[in-house]
Amino acid sequence: MNHSLTILQTLEQFDRWLFHKINGQWINPVFDFVSLLIRASVLWMPLYLFVFVFVAVNFKRNSLWWILFFLCTVALTDLTGAHLFKHLFKRLRPCNDPAFASSVRLLLDYCAAGYSFVSNHAANHFGLSTFFYFTMRRYIPKWAWLAWVWAFAISYSQIYVGIHYPLDVAGGAIVGILYGLLTSMFFNKKFGFVTFDTQPTGMR
Repeated sequence: MNHSLTILQTLEQFDRWLFHKINGQWINPVFDFVSLLIRASVLWMPLYLFVFVFVAVNFKRNSLWWILFFLCTVALTDLTGAHLFKHLFKRLRPCNDPAFASSVRLLLDYCAAGYSFVSNHAANHFGLSTFFYFTMRRYIPKWAWLAWVWAFAISYSQIYVGIHYPLDVAGGAIVGILYGLLTSMFFNKKFGFVTFDTQPTGMR
């Protein structure tokens, strides 16, 4: 038991150390601006619209199924993060923790309510990016991986602005990736695309 506590304490110390690095030291005005900008959901509306149109053109009759699986992925990650992990662990956000908040560089006008572990932003976006990658990599092999860059950037910004610890984001990313793998495998199996295949991934 003592050994387990020591591991957890070491992990928490590392988590807070890394948070201070990202939130308080690895900073500059450009990152400040970008981190706030990419968190705005309205910014990504044109991207979602473009993706849905791309899917409609290429999947045709199956496009509605793809969009349904896409929406199911984000629903599963969001519900799991908000209603399971957050209420199970009840970890305070860094900007809401009375013993820690004074050392947080909060870039937002307010500290978000609710608990911190896991980050729903990370879970949702890694879930969507994983689903997108494994259903689209055969069609756009040179570009599909950018979905993960997008998810990482948005997730990193949660730490940078001061509302999540790194482990919150890592936990959310794991949840999202697992759900993204699950939904993409179901979609690919249903519509004839193999997720973990050994075939060439070029355009067909």
